[in-house]
Amino acid sequence: MDREVTLQDAAPSRLARGHAREVAPGLAYMLDRIVNLYFVGEPGAGDGGWVLVDAGLPGSAPAIVAAVEERFGAGARPSAIVLTHGHFDHVGALKTLAERWDVPVYAHELELPYLTGRASYPPPDPTVGGGGMAFMSRAFPRGPIDLGPRVRVLPPDDTVPGMPGWRWIHTPGHAPGHVSLFRDGDRTLIAGDAFVTTKQESLYSALTQRREINGPPAYFTQNWDDARDSVQRLVALRPAVAATGHGVPMRGDEMLQALDRLARDFDEVARPSHGRYVRQPALFDERGVVTIPPPVPDNLARTLTGVAAVVAAGYAFSALRRRGEGKESRM
Repeated sequence: MDREVTLQDAAPSRLARGHAREVAPGLAYMLDRIVNLYFVGEPGAGDGGWVLVDAGLPGSAPAIVAAVEERFGAGARPSAIVLTHGHFDHVGALKTLAERWDVPVYAHELELPYLTGRASYPPPDPTVGGGGMAFMSRAFPRGPIDLGPRVRVLPPDDTVPGMPGWRWIHTPGHAPGHVSLFRDGDRTLIAGDAFVTTKQESLYSALTQRREINGPPAYFTQNWDDARDSVQRLVALRPAVAATGHGVPMRGDEMLQALDRLARDFDEVARPSHGRYVRQPALFDERGVVTIPPPVPDNLARTLTGVAAVVAAGYAFSALRRRGEGKESRM
């Protein structure tokens, strides 16, 4: 097992992409470009002896299958796929893998509309968080995907199918049905995007995996009160290991101290000062989105639109001038 990862650990270049890396006994993670997915099960567990948590970005299925066969054996299928939530970067290879392996997919009831073709998530808010990822969120897919009868609701007793000793915890805010997974025996936490260990709004941080405890990715968080409550709920567990959807898994006293600061000062350090969902959240039910607050002024979008209009006008003026000059030369 790799040595413990702390806030002062080795440079991000050590973090190999595209294969499973041990986090805790029976838990490994794979970095798919900017997002993590997790393998729950002992190495060599074989067919049906493990569970996949989340499914990366679109196009990641071959790399995931290769990592699976390296860890669990050729042809090894999971007993199930469990989702922390259904955002595009966590379900990119989901349909391909579920069909390939012919296994059920488990998620919270409030995530089912976005996994069964019934509803799309609300628009992201690119005005919060700053950075390249926030800027690009204007173009991020919002779903839905349609898994049909493969998708199932997580058991109401908080157990996790195929993961004995683990329980799921509803941690909404970043998504209405977001869940985190906790193993009480050694206090290992799979937090999903309830909080993350890099500044996911920053493209540089997302690509380099620069380590720092942060709240959920701001551009896709649509209920900040719930997000704060979820962080506080998870910090109260005193996790020994925090394995997140974005950033390097962390452990140790410094990780806990950083989490304590996040929980205590969430409204100051994580919640944006302004934004579409900051004062008024989006509301959801089991059918999908109920209400969405109106958009806030997007100064960058207006600036870009104005620049595009000026450029287009310049091209049009140049074309007209060239046409006029051509007529004069023929006279």
